[in-house]
Amino acid sequence: MNEIVLAEVRTVTEHEIVTDWAARAHPGVAVRKVDEVDIAALDPDTVLIPARVVWLPPARKGERRVALADAIVLSNPRRPPAFRQPAIRRRGPDRVRVVEGVAATVADLGARYGSQQAEGESFSSFVAMAASLSAERAELELVGTRYKVPRLVAEQISSSARFQSAAAALAGDLGRTPASVVREATDKMGTFVATQSRLVQDVFTSTFSGLYERAWSVSVDLDTLGRLRALNKSSSLVFLPSHRSYVDSLILASVLHDHDFPQNLVLGGENLAFWPMGPIARRAGTIFIRRKFGSDPVYKLAMRSYLSFIVEKRFNLEWYIEGGRSRTGKLRPPMLGLLAYVADAVESLDDADVMVVPTSIVYDQLPEIAAMARESAGGAKTPEDLKWLVKYARAQREYRGEARVRFGEPFSLRQALAAAGQGRARLEKVSFKVMDEINAATPISATSLSGFALLGASDRAYTAREIEAILAPLLTYIEKRRLPGPDPSLCRGLGLLTTLRELTEAGVLDTFDGGPEQVWSIAPDNHAVAAYYRNGALHHFVDRSIVELGMLAISDGQVREADGLLAPAQVEALRIRDLLKFEFFFPPKEEFLHRLGQELDLVSDEWRTVEHTQEWVHDTLLASAGMLLARRSLQTFFDAQLVVATHLVDAGGRDVEKDAALADCLGLGRQLAMQGRVQKDSVSRELYDAAYRLAENKGAVNEDADSETVVAERHAWLDDVVEMRARLSRLAAIEAEQVAGHQENSR
Repeated sequence: MNEIVLAEVRTVTEHEIVTDWAARAHPGVAVRKVDEVDIAALDPDTVLIPARVVWLPPARKGERRVALADAIVLSNPRRPPAFRQPAIRRRGPDRVRVVEGVAATVADLGARYGSQQAEGESFSSFVAMAASLSAERAELELVGTRYKVPRLVAEQISSSARFQSAAAALAGDLGRTPASVVREATDKMGTFVATQSRLVQDVFTSTFSGLYERAWSVSVDLDTLGRLRALNKSSSLVFLPSHRSYVDSLILASVLHDHDFPQNLVLGGENLAFWPMGPIARRAGTIFIRRKFGSDPVYKLAMRSYLSFIVEKRFNLEWYIEGGRSRTGKLRPPMLGLLAYVADAVESLDDADVMVVPTSIVYDQLPEIAAMARESAGGAKTPEDLKWLVKYARAQREYRGEARVRFGEPFSLRQALAAAGQGRARLEKVSFKVMDEINAATPISATSLSGFALLGASDRAYTAREIEAILAPLLTYIEKRRLPGPDPSLCRGLGLLTTLRELTEAGVLDTFDGGPEQVWSIAPDNHAVAAYYRNGALHHFVDRSIVELGMLAISDGQVREADGLLAPAQVEALRIRDLLKFEFFFPPKEEFLHRLGQELDLVSDEWRTVEHTQEWVHDTLLASAGMLLARRSLQTFFDAQLVVATHLVDAGGRDVEKDAALADCLGLGRQLAMQGRVQKDSVSRELYDAAYRLAENKGAVNEDADSETVVAERHAWLDDVVEMRARLSRLAAIEAEQVAGHQENSR
């Protein structure tokens, strides 16, 4: 059998190393570089054996990783220059290895070439590329999967038959030549394809970890990480994290790197591609893309082809499905563009699939919140540049508690798409599944729960003992629901004092210790910041809140006539859900109603058998001492809806322009907050935007509709909001009755 070792070498020393290795591993086999062999003239049965030299960094603290010092002196231990190689070979033989790729016959390579490559592409170039990729896979087994990076990306994509065919079809649509479209798409691909370097990957990890290591200690769900590692052996993973901070991607990258996952290819906006961050991040795996590119079909072709390549080659992906950082602490509406491209890649490739990994990243404290709260209240966003980066890095010098990384239940994208049916709505269903899983995995921190408790109480100062009394029933509820709650010790005694001190140092709370007892209150004009912390846990309490509102409606006989097979109580629950569908991510109706049944079981174990009279509802809610959640959870959102609905009703039947309407709502909201008619934290452009989208959904701002119809929809929506706020006021009265009863019993 004729064999040839194809040596991928750059220097004379590397050629000598491979030759010496071949003499031992494959005695008598010739060693040749690819450009020294006439591939087309070889016998089809000739076996080609890829081989390359791997240079390892010196061991530092038990790990072989390139250090920042190496980059500073312009040295790359993984790719030493020719003049240093003999010395390294002589003095550090443990740093020099030869890896052997999977061998293949010329006939096998010819068959792959015929099925994968476009007509006219060089067979010798294809063999060279295949040999290099095979040696690359062998190298990964030596250095670790964390260093798995895509190689020869542009060459593989542009020479593929699939890409050439897609470019020809687009050229026909545009009235251009296929060659010009291929050229333009390849050029545009060069603007976003991540040109990863293991040197930069190590340096990036060690350097930019300083942006968070002093500020947060990182905790992670190790059990789920183990499951994900097993899944990653047979499928690529698509991590879709919540987005609250600029360091989200750094923290997740560190977690995955430390547990030997391949590095994610991270899709990010071009706004962060400024020097020096952009060039470094791109070489560390970031794919900077345009925010909008729907009007550029060639760019779309390039991006679609790149994502298909990533899916096909089973590289891991990461992007932020919200499209930007949350300004309120809640998840933002999902952006479907990138999900559509990945879904298209999965369905266009036979048997291709990815496992979607909903990911939650939350922080005890986050210094960015104040700026985001100002933006939500109508302030301008600070542009990202080098000056901004330096200022941001300086702000991370103080310890700010834990950063928690948790994972929702991973699921097959192909299966989720099949279950969601056809049309654009299926992507929305898949994205809502992602958001629901992120929410379910999101832990409730002590700072979030404290914000929830204090914002829901009267706007005054409280002693630590009073705050502990407010938190105690909430901890009981969290335990009964088996929610991912905080360490209870941080919500009582000395632990609570630590939590309150953290919130005070963050500027969320004010404290006064000049009297007999120290007291805390929400800092003036910082209600939106406190709400950010609260909102991070709010989704865990929404189902219970809907149950409470529904119970009041049932007892008052306010439930509208049921239709179909649903009971009146279920119809009312779905009506409330409909009012909140642009604020929270709800599961499908059947699962949603099942969850409400579970909540009712916690409220009363006799709810299925008794008559829901006003007296029974009042006594049942009164018995849920401290665990009435609707007013604390939903008041802010119905207050925001009140502002938008009032503005639309005042507009009569006139058309309204969104940006102008939201600006007017900010003014009206501030006025009503100053008058004490709405909560201060409800004054938010983000909340008004969600309310406006609800109005659009209801036909209350439809420019094409009859003005009388629009007016009727506006009034109907306002009536619904007024009704919900009235129920919240009744719940506030029941809560006051609870407090009075506790005070009476404690005397």
